[in-house]
Amino acid sequence: MSDVAVELVLRSTRVITPEGTRAASVAVAGGKIAAVLPYEAELPAGARLQDFGDDVLLPGLVDTHVHVNDPGRTEWEGFWTATRAAAAGGITTILDMPLNSLPPTTTVDHLLIKQEVARAKAHVDVGFWGGALPDNVKDLAPLHEAGVFGFKCFLSPSGVDEFPQLDQEQLAASLAEITGFGGLMIVHAEDPHHLDTAPVVPGPKYADFLASRPRDAENTAIENLIAQAKRLGARVHVLHLSSSDALPLIAAAKAEGVRITVESCPHYLTLTAEEVPDGASEFKCCPPIREAANQDLLWDALADGTIDCIVSDHSPSTADLKTADFATAWGGISSLQLGLPAIWTEAKKRGRTLEDVVRWMSAAPAQLAGLSQKGAIEAGRDADFAVLAPEETFTVDPAELHHRNQVTAYAGRTLYGVVKSTWLRGAQIAAHGTPSEPTGRLLERQN
Repeated sequence: MSDVAVELVLRSTRVITPEGTRAASVAVAGGKIAAVLPYEAELPAGARLQDFGDDVLLPGLVDTHVHVNDPGRTEWEGFWTATRAAAAGGITTILDMPLNSLPPTTTVDHLLIKQEVARAKAHVDVGFWGGALPDNVKDLAPLHEAGVFGFKCFLSPSGVDEFPQLDQEQLAASLAEITGFGGLMIVHAEDPHHLDTAPVVPGPKYADFLASRPRDAENTAIENLIAQAKRLGARVHVLHLSSSDALPLIAAAKAEGVRITVESCPHYLTLTAEEVPDGASEFKCCPPIREAANQDLLWDALADGTIDCIVSDHSPSTADLKTADFATAWGGISSLQLGLPAIWTEAKKRGRTLEDVVRWMSAAPAQLAGLSQKGAIEAGRDADFAVLAPEETFTVDPAELHHRNQVTAYAGRTLYGVVKSTWLRGAQIAAHGTPSEPTGRLLERQN
């Protein structure tokens, strides 16, 4: 038990801890978890009891892939709206991607601008990725020293001119620099040559868009990334894996000791190409949502550990950019508030447990980012929690979403798992879908 006086005890018949799910009372002191006590433990003197009955108490989710777009494209999203959506969805920590904001997070000065914008608007804790561009190798070490959690690069066009892609020679140079100071490179892995030779047919048909982003683009890019990581001893992370064909390559690399981790996203795991209506570009993302058989293999890879974690890749835009032409519509899916129920609905159907979901959406992303104070309900961690009613359902109404533009691929879907409340360092930051005032902190890399 902490030396600081316990001021709050959270009690539930179902608390998800690293040792499993059990009835427990969680003591909170000074914003930290002081102890995980037996369910009927005596209340410490002066402590307030919050009893959640049979609702599940789980660690606050950690989402390491969020495009906040602030400053510069705040009509798309912003720290105020994105972090409100996160809090309403049971997420207590996000890491902001370096692009789609103006300026992008590619120098220390740009990082400071973004931190200043975020500081007073954050409803949850916020950290930042840096960006690796063809011309900023000299900026990578200073950004690392300034506390970014790693560096994002694209191997194909990013969609915004101010964040150009790396070719293989530039990737090698950036990876060598980052490996030299013990950093992490996170990679949008699609090969530009495969994309350049794929057919692009304008219009509303999803099948045409899917053909324009072939699996081979992912597979080749990941194969090349593995070779670079193996040669340099680099630590790399594959973003938003969509192609199941790449899974054997990744599994073999892990078995060989290559330092590679992989994420996938709710849209790849809950939506399928077969169900995307023509013209419905709210389903457009890159790499794309693929077929149901592909999705089954992604779930198998989560179960066996080939895929490490699930994060949102929340990439919003204004509604006018989501045109009915899949070739030109903005590619990005907004799911920050809905990731937990979307994944739980599908996981439940597939015989997986909430413990699995917590591992994929809280513990593993925290581990990826080195956030040792996040991701689990155990003594010494931040008192970050989500309270979930897993048997309750709701139907997604875009008007009830807190991100700036209420465009979502989940509109009208009935999902399991109602987030009753969210807690950050022992203080309630959202209740029944309504966030409170911002109390989030800005995070820096710890090691």
